[in-house]
Amino acid sequence: MRILTALVLLVSMTGCSLLRKNTPIAGLNGVWVPQQQEMGGTPIPKGFMENMTLTISDSRYLVIAGSKDRGKIKYHENKMDIYGRKGPNAGKHLMAIFKYDGDELTICYNLKGDGYPKDFETKSNPMYLLSRFKRSGK
Repeated sequence: MRILTALVLLVSMTGCSLLRKNTPIAGLNGVWVPQQQEMGGTPIPKGFMENMTLTISDSRYLVIAGSKDRGKIKYHENKMDIYGRKGPNAGKHLMAIFKYDGDELTICYNLKGDGYPKDFETKSNPMYLLSRFKRSGK
């Protein structure tokens, strides 16, 4: 029984480490704080972003913004499929594009979930949310 338990534990640990090493988005893991946001071309006041954080851990996310929103993310190239599991976005499928460079992450979300944004522009799209984040030093 001990051998079986050890084998299961070893396979689990190996699988997790391979996922992280081979995941091209591993650089996204961490806590992100919004610096700027706009929706439909209109800037969102900084006061709405106070105490908001986005935490990414491989294929899981947690947004804290007064309430907690949790779910899963599937990545392909510079695209995200975001599936809300608990919180305000439970049961929703959001589509987004992203780019990141070190400690800066930009995500353009289509809150309607009917297609990926073509670029990081929201002016003619009232259901697009553009968020620019900085990695938290916490």
